[in-house]
Amino acid sequence: MSKWERLAVAALWLTGLILVVVGALLNDPYLAIVRGRAPKLIAVTCVLVVGWLIWRRSWRKGWVTGRLLLALWCVVPLAMVSSKLTFNFRRADVLAADSPQAKELGRHFMIGYRRAQDIAPLVARGLIGGIYVSHRNIKGRTADELKAEIAGFQAMRRAAGLPPLVVAADQEGGIVSHLSPQLTTLPALATLTELRKDERRRQATEFGRTHGRELADLGVTLNFAPVLDMRSSSERHRFDFNSLIGQRAISNDPAIVSEVASAYAAGLREFDVSATVKHFPGLGRVAADTHHFRARLDTPVDELEKTDWLPFRDLLKQPHTHLMIGHVALSAIDPDRAASHSKRVVNDLLREEWGYQGVIVTDDMVMGAIYQHDICAATVEAINAGVDLLLVAFDGTQFYRIFTCALAASEQGRLDRSMLEKSNQRLNGLAPRQTASAR
Repeated sequence: MSKWERLAVAALWLTGLILVVVGALLNDPYLAIVRGRAPKLIAVTCVLVVGWLIWRRSWRKGWVTGRLLLALWCVVPLAMVSSKLTFNFRRADVLAADSPQAKELGRHFMIGYRRAQDIAPLVARGLIGGIYVSHRNIKGRTADELKAEIAGFQAMRRAAGLPPLVVAADQEGGIVSHLSPQLTTLPALATLTELRKDERRRQATEFGRTHGRELADLGVTLNFAPVLDMRSSSERHRFDFNSLIGQRAISNDPAIVSEVASAYAAGLREFDVSATVKHFPGLGRVAADTHHFRARLDTPVDELEKTDWLPFRDLLKQPHTHLMIGHVALSAIDPDRAASHSKRVVNDLLREEWGYQGVIVTDDMVMGAIYQHDICAATVEAINAGVDLLLVAFDGTQFYRIFTCALAASEQGRLDRSMLEKSNQRLNGLAPRQTASAR
């Protein structure tokens, strides 16, 4: 065998092994971006490689370079088929769930999507309570097209006698302006901090009004903004590719954060769009990016109450202000699990000590800090902790896995009925505002 033949065989082995792993993990969120086109490309590649190996009669050159290599490339499509069947079976099971408890649980899930037809059955059957729209839903389209799509979903709900969908977006301003440029591109709220106090407040209110007016016109009822995390002078982790709190935080002064965020939230409310403050218990002091890694907030509670949590306290006193809870573990209260599924944080601290009875939504459950660990346990714990909406945003197809976990827990009696009933009441409070804002 020549040098080039040996290199070709080595490349085929390496590529084949990689593709087997890709095929087996095709349902993983990290492969969501390539999931649509990759299977066809891989299938064509497999046909060409297998055909080439047969043409070269590679099985005559020994087990290692022949039969096993040929078998490896035959396993690649089998791995993809297995992943696809697993997803289809899980999806079919969820769509077949027609029990009252399935619809009750469905109200507690908000999902992102890529194509309207992907979630239409979930919308019509009442198996989800909300949708999340982002850049992928408006890219290459007009705002009117997205508006018509959302209106179509709400029409499905009315026809089925179901409550309106909660419709959420991430329109903070600055680098997180997921519905721009179709909607007005505004700078981050942090750009207002150098203005005089009265002008700062006026401009923040105008920012809120602009977002509120445009989001309400689309049919969006919930904006995942403003960010209340403190701006920190300490360095973020070098692998912080997504959180980028330093570019999104308003200020390192809690008073200024409260002032600007309150004015912005008031502007949203004028158009019946609710603010969702984030990311409690705060990401400003956290180095790791929870999109990919577990993270801990080790600051004592007394210090957080005097600094980072002041804006949260202030904003949550305002009407129709909701809270997004992040996937960082609050060491002083519950070091063993992220705040997003910690009963000590959600129920004991926020509900009982702070007295907050508004809607709490998780950060995306598909983020690495949660998904790469025991997602089933986190889902059940979040519901039992008193979280109202579980967000499945980046890869909405993961809803089928997560919902299956919740439904199994419900059927086995592992969900706290009293917590679920209280959460249902909080979600009932969203319905009139959703109806009012659909204009």
